[in-house]
Amino acid sequence: MIKIIKLITGISFFVSIASICYGFLTENEYSQKCIGFGVVGLFFIVFPLFSYYRWKNKNVKDYMLTKESLEAMRKKQKENNF
Repeated sequence: MIKIIKLITGISFFVSIASICYGFLTENEYSQKCIGFGVVGLFFIVFPLFSYYRWKNKNVKDYMLTKESLEAMRKKQKENNF
């Protein structure tokens, strides 16, 4: 399952970048639409898929600043004499 998401993310990324480059390099009547679809693809397809793939099995509480984590950082800081 993860390899499929990684593959879809990679393909979507390259298609979006190719669409943006095509829009900038050509002077067609729809070149601005190509740039727009590329940007939309990056922000609404590639970024959410990449975020899901990277955060799938991680505990979000490990990355949040809570009272307990701040106290643990202060304790560690005192131990290291910073």
